[in-house]
Amino acid sequence: MTDLTNLTLAEARDGLAKGDYTSVELTEAHIKSMEAHRNLNAYITETPDKAIDMAKASDAKRAKGDAGKMEGLPIAIKDLFCTEGVQTTAASHILEGFKPEYESTVTTNLFGNGAVMLGKANLDEFAMGSSNTSSYYGNVINPWKGKDGKDLVPGGSSGGSAAAVAAGMALAATGTDTGGSIRQPASYCGIVGLKPTYGRCSRWGIVAFASSLDQAGPMTKTVRDAAIMLGAMAGHDAKDSTSAPVAVPDFEAALTGDIRGMKIGIPKEYRVDNMPEEINKLWDNGIAMLRDAGAEVVDVTLPHTKYALGTYYIVAPAEASSNLARYDGLRYGQRVMDEGDSLDDMYMKSRAAGFGKEVQRRIMIGTYVLSAGYYDAYYNKALKVRRRIYEDFATAFGTVDAILAPTAPSAAFAIGENEDDPVKMYLNDVFTVPASLAGLPGLSVPTGLSAEGLPLGLQLIGKPFDEETVLRVGGVLETAANFTAKPAGQEG
Repeated sequence: MTDLTNLTLAEARDGLAKGDYTSVELTEAHIKSMEAHRNLNAYITETPDKAIDMAKASDAKRAKGDAGKMEGLPIAIKDLFCTEGVQTTAASHILEGFKPEYESTVTTNLFGNGAVMLGKANLDEFAMGSSNTSSYYGNVINPWKGKDGKDLVPGGSSGGSAAAVAAGMALAATGTDTGGSIRQPASYCGIVGLKPTYGRCSRWGIVAFASSLDQAGPMTKTVRDAAIMLGAMAGHDAKDSTSAPVAVPDFEAALTGDIRGMKIGIPKEYRVDNMPEEINKLWDNGIAMLRDAGAEVVDVTLPHTKYALGTYYIVAPAEASSNLARYDGLRYGQRVMDEGDSLDDMYMKSRAAGFGKEVQRRIMIGTYVLSAGYYDAYYNKALKVRRRIYEDFATAFGTVDAILAPTAPSAAFAIGENEDDPVKMYLNDVFTVPASLAGLPGLSVPTGLSAEGLPLGLQLIGKPFDEETVLRVGGVLETAANFTAKPAGQEG
């Protein structure tokens, strides 16, 4: 039998339908892979017993002819999604031991469609980071290695999800993307990552970072897998006021392989200063692939792109400071209190002990830009620039069907390499942040290798609620790139 952990989501689905193996067998294979790859620290909480029970129930449903879209398929759940009765930490000490009495809407949809949960994947604390080194539970290690053998970051914040999929510890995984947290780790780990349109997937039951930006999405081995999983995750939710009341199309049916006559925009502003030549070459190769497939390549301009990163790092921390105010040791979170302490002392000690340095940094930035003396100078101005960024995209999409750009400015870097320079770390999101600010769908597809043999991705950005076009173009790009490289130990 083929190593079941090497299957794609679509292949596993079809094999289950044909009776080649059971969900229990598929799940057991991935549990063994999880055990073998614990050194990567991709999971915070493993749930093997729950997974086997879910797989048995799934096999019983299939025997009755009642199979959902992801029936019997074992996946990882980013530990930002509340899971009933299973510890949900957001990778933070302040939430350690928290077991929700409710299920997030996205995981409810996935489990309702038959998905099996292997465990809760590691992440940057409260999803704040680009390297997955800010987790209270330790950093995740990318299954890919540099030529020098150094351990690499998997990207962030959904680094545990990306590493789990890349290393064969899950067929697929959920991620969340606030400024690139699905797409950037997907690029670093050589997998596919899709950030849907803001409002496509419900945010209810997802621990909040920045409420106007956070969006759940799939992290998978192929574009087809992303289409399958998005169809099982998405849908309007009355419990989430930002959830869009739009129909969920058949995303998989959009993968026709035909993009002849489509117009693909190339934004000149993404040719940033000092961008590595191998990223420019990767982008040029992607342009040539789409042109050869019959698409028309069109130059577009997004003039406010240069302000996107600065705007993001005002808006996102501002919203984070508001969202995380509830974790005070009294209403929510771990409490640290000595006898005789005042209420203020209890607040300060609880938050100082519960939050890591990166979360504290962003809370402080957010509190500063929302303060009375700086609200108009920073936050209100950032909101106006954000609107301009959205308008830039709207103008561009008046002439093109999708936009092609790099996902990240480099391949994965060594753990600890940029830790002493937060600004340099923030620059990892330079290509992903604009689409997040505009609420647009973005898809990262692995399309090549760096000089050191590490995966590199290209990003497709689409119109609001037009994931079908993004997936269609992404499927063609994936086929043309023919990216088959895998981390050591996963070549089979």
